[in-house]
Amino acid sequence: MRIITSLLFVLALCLIASPAFAEDGGAAGGVGRGLIAIGAGVGLGIAAFGVGMGQGRATAAAMESIGRNPNSADKLFQPFIIGLALMEALALYTFVIAIFLYRQL
Repeated sequence: MRIITSLLFVLALCLIASPAFAEDGGAAGGVGRGLIAIGAGVGLGIAAFGVGMGQGRATAAAMESIGRNPNSADKLFQPFIIGLALMEALALYTFVIAIFLYRQL
């Protein structure tokens, strides 16, 4: 049931977004700009998914380590926060690259 609901939601989004392709191909950049925008969106989605998975695994590993040895919490906190910040930076870099690609045309 959940999969069917998700698929219907994605289908509804695709139907709502279809008027975006009705733009003339003149001064606005045409199909090329639209394809770059779609590629940027897909790239951002993949990056966000990867960062989310990485942050989840890092958090799970840190919590498991603290659960096994509570005295290690002080030593794990700073590297854990730095690791999370670096993972978030990867998603932000993807966002910046997507903006630059879209503005290029």
